[in-house]
Formats: sequence, structure tokens, C-alpha cells
Amino acid sequence: MSFRLTKMRRVHDSALRHGIAVGDIEHTLRQPIRVIERDDGSYLYLGAGRNAELLEVITVLKADGSELAIHAMKLRAKYANLLGDG
Repeated sequence: MSFRLTKMRRVHDSALRHGIAVGDIEHTLRQPIRVIERDDGSYLYLGAGRNAELLEVITVLKADGSELAIHAMKLRAKYANLLGDG
């Protein structure tokens, strides 16, 4: 995993569709267990919310270098295996 600096991270309304609180999304973005760059240029953050519930958060990079969270929900089984040693 490489280290990236971004100017700012924001949460789009679409990321709230599954009932995940903004504070939990921000916690996952600040302290991820794993970050995966996807083929479409978005980033998948896997980590815990403030109550330790595992979450998946997807962000996109904006032209100004900031990151926008566009999706957040409880971690699905298809991503759970990505939390291992890899």
C-alpha cells in the first residue's frame, strides 16, 4: 500500500444511502485497514467505523486533488477476504 496525501475528503449525499453516518465514513477514511486503487481510478477503503463495525467506502479523486466519498456501507463478504495478509 502506498501513502497518498490529499487536500480534503468530503462525503457526497450518495454515500449516505445505506445509513452509514458521516463520522463513521470519515473514521474509515482516516484510519483504513486497507486501501485499494480500482481499475476505474476510484479507491476502495476497508476499515472500521467509530463503533468498530467494518465498512467499505469508495472515493473518487476530483480535479483539485481532493477526494469525494460516493459510497459507504457495511462490509460485504466479497471484500472480507481483502482484509487478510494482502
